[in-house]
Amino acid sequence: MATRLHLQHCTDWYLPGSTNDTRLAHADASDLIRICPPQLGQGYRQDIQLRDDLSLVILDYTLNQDVVFDAPGTENSLELTFHLASRTPGYSFFYPELGWRDLGIIPARQRFFKVEFFFKQSALAAYYQELLERLTPRTYEMVENLMQSVFRSQGYGAKATVAEMIAHVQKASFSAERHVLAPSPALMNQFNQEAIELGYATRSPITPAMEQVIGKILNCPYQGKTRRTYLERQALKLIGLRLNAMVPPPLNEVDSDCIYEAAQILREHCPQPPNIETLARQVGTNRLKLNQGFHQVYGTTPFSYLRNCRISRAKQLMATSELSINQVANAVGYTCRSKFATAFRKQVGINPKTFQMNMWQLVSQVRPVA
Repeated sequence: MATRLHLQHCTDWYLPGSTNDTRLAHADASDLIRICPPQLGQGYRQDIQLRDDLSLVILDYTLNQDVVFDAPGTENSLELTFHLASRTPGYSFFYPELGWRDLGIIPARQRFFKVEFFFKQSALAAYYQELLERLTPRTYEMVENLMQSVFRSQGYGAKATVAEMIAHVQKASFSAERHVLAPSPALMNQFNQEAIELGYATRSPITPAMEQVIGKILNCPYQGKTRRTYLERQALKLIGLRLNAMVPPPLNEVDSDCIYEAAQILREHCPQPPNIETLARQVGTNRLKLNQGFHQVYGTTPFSYLRNCRISRAKQLMATSELSINQVANAVGYTCRSKFATAFRKQVGINPKTFQMNMWQLVSQVRPVA
């Protein structure tokens, strides 16, 4: 049985904690400590303000029941998260916060141990730009188109450059009332189509060098002002390592075009995709080079990429349509419901029916923007 949380802020489900909590590796009086309610599970969230425009968050919790949450989105910030234990351990992700309502499910019996950084105001534009400059031209164009759609949904009719859009975000010029609402179905469909590509573009394995810096952050030996200075220095070092890891893989233009074209075919035809040999021929390469190219560009196999596309599309269908689970499974290419359920649970952490019923209730309570 899942617990439902309708929140006014994404952290409202925590209880106040203490800096004397023995689970913390280190703490200071200026830290904000929150703990997981005992009826939901155990663990903590530790917020450390490094600068006015940069904060560090350490989370470590495990729930004893599924939690369904609905909370206003965070405005005007960029999040960088390092997953040490989760459903995607060993990876880090960038999340641009668009202010949309955050609707989701946290699965039970899964440890979430993460180190997060939030960039705000003066640091926001700089790191947005740093992130965008490291995307491939194709992905950059995708991000630009998506940002244009978001801006139009917020009432900005004139087409703006990426720099102008970042400047708007930097100045917090979005309407707070508009910003907490859900996006329109059309915009969500566009976002879903591109989310797979963007997810792979903004994720990166945690390297040994990153692990070393994370270890220093988690085991800081200092207190007071010295602690804050030390943590800020290590944070900036870790962020630099992460940005440098986004250098595009060494593929020539022909090879990269083949891989991106193959990925697009899998996204657009995930219910009935071509087999690997046919896919390779369609994009003008062979099976070996296709597999190697996917590993270089996406860090995974074409099959895993396809499975991610299918589950992502299934989540959208279950949240926005009245299709049965069997119909959803068939719509994304699974002829066997049990295999679909197994794949869904592995990636999402709960069974499809639980996800569907809870998302129906959440989505019905949120009014979309025009």
